[in-house]
Amino acid sequence: MSAMDELAYLSAGETALRIRSRELSPVEAVDAAIARIEARNPDLNAFVYLGFDDAREAARAAEKAVTSGAELGPLHGVPTAMKDLFDYKPGWPTTFGGVRALKDFVPDYYCVFAERIERAGAILVGKTNSPVMGFRGVCDNPLFGPSCNPFDLTKNTGGSSGGSAAAVADGLIPFAEGTDGGGSIRIPSAWCGVYGFKGSFGRVPVVIGRNAFWGATPFVAEGPIARTVADAALVLTALAGYDPRDPFSLDEQPDFTTATSRSIEGMRIAYSPDWGVFPIDPAVADSVRRAVSVFEEAGAHVEEVDVGIKLNHRELVDLWCRLIIPLSVLPFEDLKAQGLDLMGDHSEDLPAEFRIWVERGQVASMIDHYRDQEMRTEVVNAVQGVLNRYDLIVTPTVSAQQVDNGTDGNTLGPATVAGEEVERLIGWCLTYITNFSGHPSASIPAGLLDGRLPVGMQIIGRRYADADVLAASAAFERLRPWQDAYRLCQERSPVAPASIRSDGSA
Repeated sequence: MSAMDELAYLSAGETALRIRSRELSPVEAVDAAIARIEARNPDLNAFVYLGFDDAREAARAAEKAVTSGAELGPLHGVPTAMKDLFDYKPGWPTTFGGVRALKDFVPDYYCVFAERIERAGAILVGKTNSPVMGFRGVCDNPLFGPSCNPFDLTKNTGGSSGGSAAAVADGLIPFAEGTDGGGSIRIPSAWCGVYGFKGSFGRVPVVIGRNAFWGATPFVAEGPIARTVADAALVLTALAGYDPRDPFSLDEQPDFTTATSRSIEGMRIAYSPDWGVFPIDPAVADSVRRAVSVFEEAGAHVEEVDVGIKLNHRELVDLWCRLIIPLSVLPFEDLKAQGLDLMGDHSEDLPAEFRIWVERGQVASMIDHYRDQEMRTEVVNAVQGVLNRYDLIVTPTVSAQQVDNGTDGNTLGPATVAGEEVERLIGWCLTYITNFSGHPSASIPAGLLDGRLPVGMQIIGRRYADADVLAASAAFERLRPWQDAYRLCQERSPVAPASIRSDGSA
Protein backbone atom coordinates (compact mmCIF):
# COMPACT_ATOMS: atom_id res chain seq x y z
CA MET A 1 0.00 0.00 0.00
CA SER A 2 1.35 3.44 -0.91
CA ALA A 3 1.93 6.11 1.73
CA MET A 4 -0.86 8.23 0.30
CA ASP A 5 -3.34 5.40 0.73
CA GLU A 6 -2.04 4.32 4.14
CA LEU A 7 -2.38 7.83 5.56
CA ALA A 8 -5.54 8.85 3.68
CA TYR A 9 -8.05 8.18 6.45
CA LEU A 10 -5.78 8.77 9.42
CA SER A 11 -7.36 11.31 11.75
CA ALA A 12 -5.78 14.70 12.40
CA GLY A 13 -5.22 13.76 16.02
CA GLU A 14 -3.50 10.49 15.14
CA THR A 15 -1.40 12.19 12.45
CA ALA A 16 -0.21 14.81 14.94
CA LEU A 17 0.52 12.12 17.54
CA ARG A 18 2.63 10.09 15.10
CA ILE A 19 4.53 13.22 14.11
CA ARG A 20 5.26 14.13 17.74
CA SER A 21 6.45 10.57 18.44
CA ARG A 22 8.58 10.65 15.25
CA GLU A 23 6.80 7.69 13.69
CA LEU A 24 5.83 9.99 10.82
CA SER A 25 7.48 13.13 9.56
CA PRO A 26 5.65 16.30 8.46
CA VAL A 27 7.30 15.95 5.06
CA GLU A 28 5.91 12.43 4.67
CA ALA A 29 2.43 13.56 5.75
CA VAL A 30 2.36 16.50 3.36
CA ASP A 31 3.86 14.53 0.46
CA ALA A 32 1.21 11.83 0.93
CA ALA A 33 -1.58 14.43 0.90
CA ILE A 34 -0.16 16.05 -2.23
CA ALA A 35 0.12 12.69 -4.00
CA ARG A 36 -3.50 11.86 -3.18
CA ILE A 37 -4.70 15.28 -4.33
CA GLU A 38 -2.81 14.89 -7.60
CA ALA A 39 -4.36 11.46 -8.13
CA ARG A 40 -7.94 12.14 -7.04
CA ASN A 41 -8.71 15.85 -7.34
CA PRO A 42 -9.06 15.92 -11.16
CA ASP A 43 -12.45 14.21 -10.99
CA LEU A 44 -13.52 15.70 -7.64
CA ASN A 45 -12.70 19.35 -8.32
CA ALA A 46 -12.42 19.87 -4.59
CA PHE A 47 -9.19 21.92 -4.74
CA VAL A 48 -9.07 24.99 -6.97
CA TYR A 49 -5.67 26.32 -5.88
CA LEU A 50 -2.68 24.16 -5.03
CA GLY A 51 -0.09 25.71 -2.74
CA PHE A 52 2.23 22.72 -2.86
CA ASP A 53 5.52 24.66 -2.94
CA ASP A 54 4.53 26.62 0.17
CA ALA A 55 3.29 23.43 1.86
CA ARG A 56 6.53 21.55 1.22
CA GLU A 57 8.56 24.46 2.56
CA ALA A 58 6.38 24.56 5.69
CA ALA A 59 6.73 20.77 6.08
CA ARG A 60 10.51 20.99 5.98
CA ALA A 61 10.43 23.69 8.65
CA ALA A 62 8.02 21.58 10.72
CA GLU A 63 10.37 18.61 10.48
CA LYS A 64 13.27 20.69 11.76
CA ALA A 65 11.13 21.74 14.71
CA VAL A 66 10.45 18.09 15.55
CA THR A 67 14.11 17.05 15.37
CA SER A 68 15.30 20.10 17.31
CA GLY A 69 12.96 19.44 20.22
CA ALA A 70 11.06 22.71 19.78
CA GLU A 71 7.61 23.13 21.29
CA LEU A 72 5.03 21.73 18.88
CA GLY A 73 1.45 22.87 18.33
CA PRO A 74 -1.50 20.47 18.69
CA LEU A 75 -1.77 20.08 14.89
CA HIS A 76 1.94 20.16 14.10
CA GLY A 77 2.63 18.88 10.59
CA VAL A 78 -0.98 17.97 9.78
CA PRO A 79 -2.00 18.86 6.18
CA THR A 80 -5.20 20.85 5.74
CA ALA A 81 -6.92 23.28 3.37
CA MET A 82 -8.70 26.60 3.44
CA LYS A 83 -11.73 27.71 1.48
CA ASP A 84 -11.74 29.99 -1.56
CA LEU A 85 -14.22 32.63 -0.43
CA PHE A 86 -13.61 35.37 2.16
CA ASP A 87 -10.51 33.47 3.23
CA TYR A 88 -7.00 34.77 2.80
CA LYS A 89 -3.35 33.79 2.99
CA PRO A 90 -0.66 36.19 1.72
CA GLY A 91 0.42 35.32 -1.81
CA TRP A 92 -2.54 33.03 -2.51
CA PRO A 93 -5.37 34.08 -4.85
CA THR A 94 -8.90 34.66 -3.62
CA THR A 95 -11.70 34.57 -6.18
CA PHE A 96 -14.66 34.98 -3.78
CA GLY A 97 -16.06 31.68 -4.98
CA GLY A 98 -15.06 31.46 -8.64
CA VAL A 99 -15.63 35.02 -9.88
CA ARG A 100 -13.73 35.04 -13.17
CA ALA A 101 -12.67 38.68 -12.91
CA LEU A 102 -10.94 37.88 -9.59
CA LYS A 103 -8.86 34.93 -10.78
CA ASP A 104 -5.67 36.94 -10.25
CA PHE A 105 -6.77 38.80 -7.10
CA VAL A 106 -4.11 38.21 -4.41
CA PRO A 107 -4.67 39.81 -0.97
CA ASP A 108 -1.70 40.31 1.32
CA TYR A 109 -3.29 39.39 4.66
CA TYR A 110 -4.53 36.40 6.64
CA CYS A 111 -8.00 35.27 7.60
CA VAL A 112 -8.43 33.96 11.14
CA PHE A 113 -8.54 30.31 10.06
CA ALA A 114 -5.25 30.42 8.15
CA GLU A 115 -3.58 32.50 10.84
CA ARG A 116 -4.58 30.30 13.77
CA ILE A 117 -4.36 26.93 12.07
CA GLU A 118 -0.77 27.63 11.04
CA ARG A 119 -0.04 28.84 14.58
CA ALA A 120 -1.30 25.43 15.79
CA GLY A 121 1.22 23.77 13.44
CA ALA A 122 -1.06 22.62 10.62
CA ILE A 123 0.12 23.01 7.03
CA LEU A 124 -2.11 24.48 4.33
CA VAL A 125 -1.78 22.65 1.01
CA GLY A 126 -4.33 24.62 -1.04
CA LYS A 127 -7.75 26.22 -1.33
CA THR A 128 -11.08 24.50 -1.89
CA ASN A 129 -14.02 25.20 -4.18
CA SER A 130 -17.10 27.25 -3.30
CA PRO A 131 -19.92 29.07 -5.16
CA VAL A 132 -19.86 32.76 -6.05
CA MET A 133 -19.88 34.78 -2.80
CA GLY A 134 -21.07 31.64 -1.01
CA PHE A 135 -24.63 32.56 -1.96
CA ARG A 136 -26.21 29.13 -2.36
CA GLY A 137 -26.36 25.72 -0.73
CA VAL A 138 -24.56 23.92 -3.56
CA CYS A 139 -21.00 24.25 -4.87
CA ASP A 140 -20.54 25.45 -8.44
CA ASN A 141 -19.25 28.57 -10.17
CA PRO A 142 -18.38 29.82 -13.67
CA LEU A 143 -14.61 29.85 -13.14
CA PHE A 144 -13.93 26.40 -11.68
CA GLY A 145 -17.18 24.49 -12.17
CA PRO A 146 -18.88 22.20 -9.66
CA SER A 147 -17.34 20.16 -6.90
CA CYS A 148 -18.26 16.48 -7.23
CA ASN A 149 -19.52 14.30 -4.42
CA PRO A 150 -17.01 11.51 -3.66
CA PHE A 151 -19.90 9.11 -2.99
CA ASP A 152 -21.28 9.73 -6.51
CA LEU A 153 -19.38 11.98 -8.91
CA THR A 154 -22.54 12.91 -10.80
CA LYS A 155 -23.90 14.57 -7.65
CA ASN A 156 -23.06 17.89 -6.03
CA THR A 157 -21.31 18.19 -2.69
CA GLY A 158 -23.57 20.87 -1.26
CA GLY A 159 -22.19 24.26 -0.37
CA SER A 160 -20.87 26.63 0.13
CA SER A 161 -17.89 24.77 1.66
CA GLY A 162 -18.33 21.98 -0.88
CA GLY A 163 -14.72 21.55 -1.90
CA SER A 164 -13.68 21.23 1.74
CA ALA A 165 -16.28 18.56 2.49
CA ALA A 166 -15.38 16.56 -0.62
CA ALA A 167 -11.66 16.71 0.15
CA VAL A 168 -12.19 15.45 3.70
CA ALA A 169 -14.62 12.67 2.72
CA ASP A 170 -12.28 11.45 -0.02
CA GLY A 171 -9.30 11.24 2.31
CA LEU A 172 -7.28 14.02 0.67
CA ILE A 173 -6.84 15.78 4.03
CA PRO A 174 -8.12 14.98 7.55
CA PHE A 175 -9.90 18.31 8.08
CA ALA A 176 -10.57 21.56 6.26
CA GLU A 177 -11.96 25.03 6.77
CA GLY A 178 -15.62 25.76 6.46
CA THR A 179 -17.37 29.10 6.77
CA ASP A 180 -21.04 29.32 7.60
CA GLY A 181 -23.44 32.23 7.09
CA GLY A 182 -26.47 30.07 6.34
CA GLY A 183 -25.32 26.48 6.68
CA SER A 184 -22.18 26.43 4.53
CA ILE A 185 -20.33 24.14 6.95
CA ARG A 186 -23.28 21.87 7.68
CA ILE A 187 -24.94 21.52 4.25
CA PRO A 188 -21.93 19.96 2.43
CA SER A 189 -21.09 17.95 5.54
CA ALA A 190 -24.56 16.39 5.31
CA TRP A 191 -24.27 15.55 1.61
CA CYS A 192 -20.65 14.31 1.83
CA GLY A 193 -21.04 12.24 4.98
CA VAL A 194 -18.60 14.17 7.19
CA TYR A 195 -18.89 16.08 10.47
CA GLY A 196 -19.20 19.85 10.33
CA PHE A 197 -19.33 22.15 13.35
CA LYS A 198 -20.53 25.77 13.52
CA GLY A 199 -19.79 27.26 16.91
CA SER A 200 -21.76 29.78 18.92
CA PHE A 201 -21.51 33.26 17.49
CA GLY A 202 -18.28 34.73 18.87
CA ARG A 203 -16.65 31.35 19.52
CA VAL A 204 -14.27 31.74 16.56
CA PRO A 205 -13.48 35.35 15.61
CA VAL A 206 -14.68 36.68 12.27
CA VAL A 207 -12.27 39.24 10.85
CA ILE A 208 -12.97 40.37 7.29
CA GLY A 209 -11.88 43.72 5.94
CA ARG A 210 -12.51 47.04 7.67
CA ASN A 211 -15.96 46.24 9.12
CA ALA A 212 -15.69 44.70 12.59
CA PHE A 213 -19.45 44.02 12.56
CA TRP A 214 -19.49 42.24 9.19
CA GLY A 215 -20.41 38.84 10.58
CA ALA A 216 -23.37 39.82 12.76
CA THR A 217 -26.26 40.00 10.27
CA PRO A 218 -26.83 37.11 10.01
CA PHE A 219 -24.36 35.45 12.34
CA VAL A 220 -21.35 34.14 10.38
CA ALA A 221 -18.93 31.50 11.64
CA GLU A 222 -15.70 29.76 10.73
CA GLY A 223 -15.27 26.16 11.80
CA PRO A 224 -13.97 22.67 11.08
CA ILE A 225 -15.13 20.03 8.64
CA ALA A 226 -13.68 16.67 9.69
CA ARG A 227 -14.30 12.93 9.62
CA THR A 228 -14.47 12.54 13.41
CA VAL A 229 -15.96 14.53 16.26
CA ALA A 230 -12.63 14.37 18.10
CA ASP A 231 -10.84 16.06 15.19
CA ALA A 232 -13.49 18.78 15.03
CA ALA A 233 -13.07 19.42 18.76
CA LEU A 234 -9.28 19.54 18.39
CA VAL A 235 -9.49 22.06 15.54
CA LEU A 236 -12.15 24.14 17.28
CA THR A 237 -9.89 24.43 20.32
CA ALA A 238 -7.12 25.77 18.08
CA LEU A 239 -9.43 28.28 16.38
CA ALA A 240 -11.39 29.59 19.37
CA GLY A 241 -10.46 32.55 21.51
CA TYR A 242 -10.55 36.31 21.72
CA ASP A 243 -9.39 38.58 18.91
CA PRO A 244 -9.43 42.35 19.51
CA ARG A 245 -10.42 42.92 15.88
CA ASP A 246 -13.77 41.19 16.51
CA PRO A 247 -15.83 42.91 19.25
CA PHE A 248 -18.09 39.85 19.48
CA SER A 249 -15.33 37.29 20.02
CA LEU A 250 -15.49 35.45 23.34
CA ASP A 251 -12.66 36.03 25.78
CA GLU A 252 -12.27 32.39 26.72
CA GLN A 253 -10.35 29.45 25.36
CA PRO A 254 -11.77 26.14 26.60
CA ASP A 255 -10.40 22.74 25.67
CA PHE A 256 -13.23 21.26 23.65
CA THR A 257 -11.54 17.88 23.34
CA THR A 258 -12.71 16.97 26.87
CA ALA A 259 -16.36 17.21 25.75
CA THR A 260 -16.02 14.20 23.47
CA SER A 261 -15.77 11.77 26.38
CA ARG A 262 -18.71 13.19 28.35
CA SER A 263 -21.87 11.20 28.98
CA ILE A 264 -25.17 12.61 27.75
CA GLU A 265 -27.26 10.50 30.12
CA GLY A 266 -30.20 12.55 31.34
CA MET A 267 -29.98 15.20 28.62
CA ARG A 268 -33.31 16.47 27.33
CA ILE A 269 -33.39 16.55 23.52
CA ALA A 270 -36.11 18.19 21.46
CA TYR A 271 -36.67 16.55 18.09
CA SER A 272 -38.19 18.68 15.32
CA PRO A 273 -38.59 16.71 12.09
CA ASP A 274 -39.03 19.88 9.98
CA TRP A 275 -38.85 23.06 12.15
CA GLY A 276 -42.61 22.93 11.69
CA VAL A 277 -42.43 24.61 8.27
CA PHE A 278 -40.12 22.75 5.82
CA PRO A 279 -41.17 19.98 3.42
CA ILE A 280 -38.85 16.99 3.89
CA ASP A 281 -37.98 14.22 1.45
CA PRO A 282 -39.56 11.08 2.98
CA ALA A 283 -36.32 9.08 2.75
CA VAL A 284 -34.38 11.84 4.53
CA ALA A 285 -37.09 12.18 7.18
CA ASP A 286 -37.11 8.44 7.85
CA SER A 287 -33.32 8.22 8.10
CA VAL A 288 -33.09 11.08 10.59
CA ARG A 289 -36.06 9.79 12.61
CA ARG A 290 -34.27 6.48 13.07
CA ALA A 291 -30.99 8.21 13.91
CA VAL A 292 -32.59 10.30 16.66
CA SER A 293 -33.36 7.13 18.64
CA VAL A 294 -29.62 6.60 19.13
CA PHE A 295 -29.61 9.40 21.71
CA GLU A 296 -32.06 7.39 23.79
CA GLU A 297 -29.64 4.46 23.65
CA ALA A 298 -27.06 6.86 25.10
CA GLY A 299 -29.37 7.69 28.01
CA ALA A 300 -30.89 10.95 26.82
CA HIS A 301 -34.61 11.71 26.81
CA VAL A 302 -36.00 12.61 23.37
CA GLU A 303 -39.33 14.32 22.72
CA GLU A 304 -40.83 15.58 19.47
CA VAL A 305 -41.68 19.28 19.76
CA ASP A 306 -43.46 22.08 17.95
CA VAL A 307 -40.90 24.88 17.70
CA GLY A 308 -43.56 27.47 16.95
CA ILE A 309 -41.97 29.30 14.02
CA LYS A 310 -44.76 31.33 12.41
CA LEU A 311 -43.11 32.29 9.10
CA ASN A 312 -43.34 29.78 6.24
CA HIS A 313 -40.22 28.41 4.56
CA ARG A 314 -40.42 30.88 1.67
CA GLU A 315 -40.67 33.86 4.00
CA LEU A 316 -37.75 32.51 6.01
CA VAL A 317 -35.42 32.09 3.04
CA ASP A 318 -36.30 35.50 1.62
CA LEU A 319 -35.51 36.98 5.02
CA TRP A 320 -32.13 35.24 5.05
CA CYS A 321 -31.32 36.46 1.53
CA ARG A 322 -32.18 40.05 2.43
CA LEU A 323 -30.06 39.95 5.57
CA ILE A 324 -26.97 38.36 4.06
CA ILE A 325 -26.78 40.10 0.69
CA PRO A 326 -25.14 43.28 2.13
CA LEU A 327 -22.15 41.09 3.02
CA SER A 328 -21.61 40.74 -0.73
CA VAL A 329 -22.60 44.27 -1.71
CA LEU A 330 -19.98 45.88 0.53
CA PRO A 331 -16.97 44.00 -0.94
CA PHE A 332 -18.29 44.87 -4.40
CA GLU A 333 -18.29 48.53 -3.49
CA ASP A 334 -14.72 48.24 -2.18
CA LEU A 335 -13.59 46.55 -5.40
CA LYS A 336 -15.37 49.19 -7.46
CA ALA A 337 -13.44 51.88 -5.63
CA GLN A 338 -10.27 50.04 -6.71
CA GLY A 339 -11.39 50.12 -10.36
CA LEU A 340 -13.08 46.71 -10.61
CA ASP A 341 -16.82 47.11 -11.21
CA LEU A 342 -18.18 43.56 -10.95
CA MET A 343 -21.85 44.47 -11.26
CA GLY A 344 -21.16 46.82 -14.16
CA ASP A 345 -18.27 45.54 -16.27
CA HIS A 346 -18.26 41.89 -15.17
CA SER A 347 -21.89 41.10 -14.45
CA GLU A 348 -21.65 38.01 -16.68
CA ASP A 349 -19.32 36.52 -14.05
CA LEU A 350 -22.16 36.56 -11.53
CA PRO A 351 -25.10 34.12 -11.46
CA ALA A 352 -28.44 35.71 -12.38
CA GLU A 353 -29.97 34.64 -9.05
CA PHE A 354 -27.20 36.45 -7.20
CA ARG A 355 -27.48 39.63 -9.30
CA ILE A 356 -31.19 39.86 -8.54
CA TRP A 357 -30.57 39.88 -4.81
CA VAL A 358 -27.68 42.36 -5.10
CA GLU A 359 -29.98 44.75 -6.94
CA ARG A 360 -32.62 44.36 -4.24
CA GLY A 361 -30.04 44.93 -1.54
CA GLN A 362 -28.84 48.13 -3.16
CA VAL A 363 -32.29 49.75 -2.89
CA ALA A 364 -33.37 48.42 0.52
CA SER A 365 -34.03 51.09 3.14
CA MET A 366 -32.95 51.25 6.76
CA ILE A 367 -36.58 50.75 7.78
CA ASP A 368 -36.67 47.56 5.66
CA HIS A 369 -33.58 46.34 7.46
CA TYR A 370 -35.01 46.86 10.93
CA ARG A 371 -38.32 45.26 9.97
CA ASP A 372 -36.29 42.23 8.89
CA GLN A 373 -34.52 42.21 12.24
CA GLU A 374 -37.93 42.08 13.92
CA MET A 375 -38.82 39.02 11.82
CA ARG A 376 -35.47 37.49 12.71
CA THR A 377 -36.22 38.11 16.38
CA GLU A 378 -39.43 36.09 16.11
CA VAL A 379 -37.42 33.12 14.87
CA VAL A 380 -34.76 33.55 17.58
CA ASN A 381 -37.44 33.68 20.28
CA ALA A 382 -39.04 30.47 18.98
CA VAL A 383 -35.74 28.58 18.98
CA GLN A 384 -34.73 29.93 22.37
CA GLY A 385 -38.14 29.06 23.75
CA VAL A 386 -37.44 25.40 23.04
CA LEU A 387 -33.90 25.60 24.41
CA ASN A 388 -35.21 27.09 27.64
CA ARG A 389 -36.82 23.67 28.22
CA TYR A 390 -34.38 21.32 26.46
CA ASP A 391 -30.60 20.95 26.24
CA LEU A 392 -30.51 20.28 22.49
CA ILE A 393 -32.65 20.44 19.36
CA VAL A 394 -32.23 17.82 16.63
CA THR A 395 -33.48 18.25 13.03
CA PRO A 396 -32.52 17.04 9.56
CA THR A 397 -29.64 19.14 8.23
CA VAL A 398 -31.19 19.50 4.77
CA SER A 399 -34.56 18.43 3.45
CA ALA A 400 -33.48 16.90 0.13
CA GLN A 401 -31.18 14.35 -1.40
CA GLN A 402 -28.10 15.28 -3.43
CA VAL A 403 -28.78 17.01 -6.76
CA ASP A 404 -27.05 16.31 -10.07
CA ASN A 405 -24.25 18.64 -11.08
CA GLY A 406 -25.00 21.05 -13.88
CA THR A 407 -22.77 21.78 -16.84
CA ASP A 408 -23.18 25.57 -16.98
CA GLY A 409 -21.44 26.63 -13.77
CA ASN A 410 -24.80 27.36 -12.17
CA THR A 411 -25.97 24.20 -10.41
CA LEU A 412 -29.02 24.86 -8.23
CA GLY A 413 -30.69 22.97 -5.42
CA PRO A 414 -33.94 21.05 -5.87
CA ALA A 415 -37.00 22.86 -7.26
CA THR A 416 -39.40 20.75 -5.22
CA VAL A 417 -39.19 18.65 -2.07
CA ALA A 418 -41.90 16.13 -1.16
CA GLY A 419 -44.05 17.59 -3.93
CA GLU A 420 -43.80 21.18 -2.64
CA GLU A 421 -41.99 24.00 -4.45
CA VAL A 422 -38.94 25.35 -2.61
CA GLU A 423 -36.52 28.21 -3.23
CA ARG A 424 -33.54 26.67 -5.06
CA LEU A 425 -30.63 28.61 -3.54
CA ILE A 426 -30.99 27.56 0.09
CA GLY A 427 -34.72 27.09 0.72
CA TRP A 428 -34.30 23.32 1.14
CA CYS A 429 -31.80 23.73 3.98
CA LEU A 430 -32.80 23.72 7.66
CA THR A 431 -29.50 25.25 8.71
CA TYR A 432 -29.84 29.03 8.41
CA ILE A 433 -32.26 29.16 11.34
CA THR A 434 -29.26 29.08 13.69
CA ASN A 435 -27.49 31.77 11.68
CA PHE A 436 -30.42 33.97 12.69
CA SER A 437 -29.94 32.94 16.33
CA GLY A 438 -26.22 32.27 16.83
CA HIS A 439 -26.66 28.89 18.52
CA PRO A 440 -23.92 26.25 18.11
CA SER A 441 -24.92 23.58 15.61
CA ALA A 442 -23.38 20.63 13.84
CA SER A 443 -24.20 18.21 11.05
CA ILE A 444 -23.45 14.59 11.82
CA PRO A 445 -23.69 11.62 9.42
CA ALA A 446 -27.04 9.91 10.09
CA GLY A 447 -26.76 7.05 7.61
CA LEU A 448 -26.73 6.20 3.91
CA LEU A 449 -29.76 6.30 1.63
CA ASP A 450 -29.95 3.07 -0.38
CA GLY A 451 -26.55 2.22 1.05
CA ARG A 452 -24.77 4.84 -1.06
CA LEU A 453 -25.65 8.52 -0.40
CA PRO A 454 -25.14 10.24 2.98
CA VAL A 455 -27.82 11.91 5.07
CA GLY A 456 -27.04 14.54 7.70
CA MET A 457 -28.65 15.20 11.08
CA GLN A 458 -28.37 18.63 12.72
CA ILE A 459 -27.64 18.98 16.46
CA ILE A 460 -28.23 22.41 18.03
CA GLY A 461 -27.25 23.56 21.52
CA ARG A 462 -27.86 26.50 23.80
CA ARG A 463 -25.83 29.64 23.19
CA TYR A 464 -22.21 29.05 24.27
CA ALA A 465 -22.93 25.39 25.11
CA ASP A 466 -20.75 24.21 22.24
CA ALA A 467 -19.46 21.41 24.43
CA ASP A 468 -22.98 19.96 24.74
CA VAL A 469 -23.23 19.66 20.94
CA LEU A 470 -19.82 17.98 20.78
CA ALA A 471 -20.70 15.62 23.64
CA ALA A 472 -23.94 14.51 21.97
CA SER A 473 -22.16 14.16 18.63
CA ALA A 474 -19.44 11.99 20.15
CA ALA A 475 -22.02 9.83 21.95
CA PHE A 476 -23.79 9.25 18.64
CA GLU A 477 -20.50 8.46 16.91
CA ARG A 478 -19.60 5.87 19.54
CA LEU A 479 -22.90 4.05 19.05
CA ARG A 480 -23.23 4.54 15.27
CA PRO A 481 -19.73 5.07 13.85
CA TRP A 482 -19.82 6.11 10.20
CA GLN A 483 -16.20 5.64 9.14
CA ASP A 484 -16.99 2.44 7.24
CA ALA A 485 -19.03 4.52 4.77
CA TYR A 486 -15.82 6.03 3.38
CA ARG A 487 -15.01 2.70 1.74
CA LEU A 488 -17.47 3.83 -0.95
CA CYS A 489 -15.16 6.76 -1.63
CA GLN A 490 -12.00 4.66 -1.38
CA GLU A 491 -13.32 2.16 -3.92
CA ARG A 492 -13.72 4.87 -6.54
CA SER A 493 -11.09 4.62 -9.26
CA PRO A 494 -9.81 8.12 -9.99
CA VAL A 495 -9.32 9.41 -13.52
CA ALA A 496 -5.80 9.67 -14.85
CA PRO A 497 -4.18 12.74 -13.25
CA ALA A 498 -4.28 15.87 -15.35
CA SER A 499 -1.33 18.21 -15.62
CA ILE A 500 -1.26 20.05 -12.29
CA ARG A 501 1.06 22.90 -11.49
CA SER A 502 2.78 22.55 -8.14
CA ASP A 503 1.84 26.04 -6.92
CA GLY A 504 -1.17 27.05 -8.96
CA SER A 505 -4.62 26.18 -10.14
CA ALA A 506 -5.81 22.60 -10.18
